[in-house]
Amino acid sequence: MSGILNGMRVIEGSAFVAVPLAGLTLAQMGAEVIRFDRLEGGLDATRWPVAPSGRSHFWAGLNKGKKSVAIDMRAPEGRELITRLITAPGEDAGLFITNLAVKGWLDHETLSGIRPDLVSVTLTGDRHGRPQVDYTVNPALGIPDMTGPEGSDAPVAHALPAWDVAAGGHVVNALLAAERHRLRHGAGQGVTLALKDIAAATIGHLGMIGEAATTGRARAKCGNALYGAYGQDFLCADGKRVMVIGLTERQWQGLVKVTGTQEAMERLFRSTGQNLSDEGVRFRMRHDLTGILAPWFAARPRGMVAKALDAAGVTWAPFRNVVEALAEDPDLGPDNPMFSVLDQPGLGRFPVPGNPARYTGFARETPAIAPELGAHTESVLSEVGGLDATEIQGLFDRGIVGDTTRMRCRSAA
Repeated sequence: MSGILNGMRVIEGSAFVAVPLAGLTLAQMGAEVIRFDRLEGGLDATRWPVAPSGRSHFWAGLNKGKKSVAIDMRAPEGRELITRLITAPGEDAGLFITNLAVKGWLDHETLSGIRPDLVSVTLTGDRHGRPQVDYTVNPALGIPDMTGPEGSDAPVAHALPAWDVAAGGHVVNALLAAERHRLRHGAGQGVTLALKDIAAATIGHLGMIGEAATTGRARAKCGNALYGAYGQDFLCADGKRVMVIGLTERQWQGLVKVTGTQEAMERLFRSTGQNLSDEGVRFRMRHDLTGILAPWFAARPRGMVAKALDAAGVTWAPFRNVVEALAEDPDLGPDNPMFSVLDQPGLGRFPVPGNPARYTGFARETPAIAPELGAHTESVLSEVGGLDATEIQGLFDRGIVGDTTRMRCRSAA
């Protein structure tokens, strides 16, 4: 890799979404990211979605471009090896990210006793160290209660692990900030983040905590409407749906103009005295507005709607499933420089995303596929751990380390 973080080495001990996503982000910016796992694979090694072969799309997606080391983490000798990798010398080394249980041999206090300038970032479930995942944090903070069809009493969880995604970004930010401090002052840092705190901070930043605290009212569900402004889904003549946004005054006026509803909107204004230029008014009156707009969409197939909305500069999108999006949206394929079509062993051939960020001084690189479990065990123990060939072979012979590619070669022989 020759990205903006070229030369940086990060050791990752992780499972699930947030920290693997952080490691992936760093790897796609050019860092050497070495992930260590149990000999049988990490907790997410076979997580769904999986291919017919049983291989995990999830694991392959979040570990692209990393190096993989498989070690018996229960054995004292295996733990010593991991410690050796984390605390290896080098100005650009001594960087560790994890969401594994770290009390004892993997905690910052213990590791920094070996390398005082160590930078470690640890993600916990909550601030007390208890386990949490996105699907427990989200309902605990009230998001599913405000999600779903208007008038429904049932909570609706979502498919996107939003807090995990946000936490992955926070882990990257924390690591780079602490590493910058180390470069300037020579001091290491132990950073601790909690998934629930990240979620709580986010809903606070978005005004949700202030709203609840000052009104004493839970936010009501509003279906697919855009809260606080005008945005609504519409059914077209061919049974397909679109999402249309009238958030800004420009967006709103464009929508009114293309649908030819100016007179109807004017009548609504005269009868209610409500200023439709105010986005909050548009939200409160969304049912009236939708009643005026919906017939225009219902009279046209989505293709005709799309052309008219595009010509008018209206902000909109079609509702699709992922299969439809993959077939219809050029942003999910090789037309988008972020994607490359790659053959993923055991998974198939499909578009694979690289780093979304573009830098003026670095060319966008082709994404690298995820490694086989333990594929870099030998090279990492040699180059980073400083072990010789005899020592490494002894570790393999004693079952302290593993490499699935070696096992396959032996089976084939």
